[in-house]
Amino acid sequence: MASPSYNPYLSKRSAAVVAKQHLPWRFARAQTYDAKTNPDGLISFALAENKLIAGDVESFVNAAHFSYGFSTAGGRRFPAALAVHLNEYLQPHEPITADHIKVTSAATSMHDILAWGLADPGDGILASRPVYGRFELDFGNRAQVNVVYADSAADNCFAENVVDKFEAAAAQSEARGVNIKAVLIVNPHNPLGICYPKETLVAIMKFCQKRKLHLISDEIYACSTFDSGEPYATPFTSILAINAEGLIDTERLHVTYGFSKDFGSAGLRLGAIITRSQAVKDAVTGVMRFHNPAGPSLAIGAAMLEDRKWCRDFVDSTRRKLAAAYRHATQGLHEIGVNYLLGSNAGFFLWIDLSPFLRKDLGSLSKAESALGKKLINAGIFLHAGEEHSLEPGWFRMVFTQDPEVVAEGIRRINRAISQPN
Repeated sequence: MASPSYNPYLSKRSAAVVAKQHLPWRFARAQTYDAKTNPDGLISFALAENKLIAGDVESFVNAAHFSYGFSTAGGRRFPAALAVHLNEYLQPHEPITADHIKVTSAATSMHDILAWGLADPGDGILASRPVYGRFELDFGNRAQVNVVYADSAADNCFAENVVDKFEAAAAQSEARGVNIKAVLIVNPHNPLGICYPKETLVAIMKFCQKRKLHLISDEIYACSTFDSGEPYATPFTSILAINAEGLIDTERLHVTYGFSKDFGSAGLRLGAIITRSQAVKDAVTGVMRFHNPAGPSLAIGAAMLEDRKWCRDFVDSTRRKLAAAYRHATQGLHEIGVNYLLGSNAGFFLWIDLSPFLRKDLGSLSKAESALGKKLINAGIFLHAGEEHSLEPGWFRMVFTQDPEVVAEGIRRINRAISQPN
């Protein structure tokens, strides 16, 4: 009998990928709400996009910076400009140079390239729970590399002993024949909005060195940190800010970054991997022809980064807007009695607890979570159910970086949904 993913017109590899596209909650629904033209439309709290800064980026792009001399892009210009920016905001122990940077069409492309370059089909990459669920697509769609989840939770995944959970997950995977090739961390974290303590980063570096694993640190929210007022929030520390000597071979240490979050410019399709590994740089170069960013995007990105005053003012303004949006959203959640994970100070999202509103009569918590997700949709709200692979059902990632009135209306709709009887 043919497997469920069998298709006579496709390769086995692509047919398996097609099957994954139809998993429940895999993709976010598009927002259709407009206060004037479509007040009953759907409000999506799922897409990690900072709509609060879109106008600032548009103002720069429409300025006179592109009247002369910005039509020729590529070469060393953008990597050199990005190195200056990253040296300022990541504070690396050893300065980053253009030679350490490989540029591609968005950070997602870099995950695909790293999966292809570091692991073979069927191998695994370790990640803690909860975590951004679409990494499964980034690493698995073409490279066929599995994301293997440690049995961690939001309250312990930033502790030094998370490496014990990595160790257990690696041992279980290898017993099943899945070889672990790397550890993936997201710092600042998605979906939890928390930064890793330096001590935990050191422990993870040592763990990777002991097991001869690569360490990939996704730092795409590095500049999207803010003063949340949370008394126990941890400041951001880049993995590159730590002296790697004696902790991990730098041939195994890699950072991914991009323009889609900190610069609100997903449409530019600009990403980068920062590494000192010549072997990895060679592997990236071998497939760059399939992932090159467009010349105009490189010109725009370089101009943004080269204008250091604009760049600093932009980051400062973004941080103020994020702080205000965080206060607005958390106040709204307090008013309707919905709890959220404390200690957040980064990213565009809150980790909110709707577990008290799960139905107890559906036989399984996963079914109950899916039922709650559908109930929210019926109330005009989209939140991904189970997509972040939490072991604790009922927790959802809520993106708060929208117009304050849209966020307020969305919270009102959440309240209506959870107040209704089953």
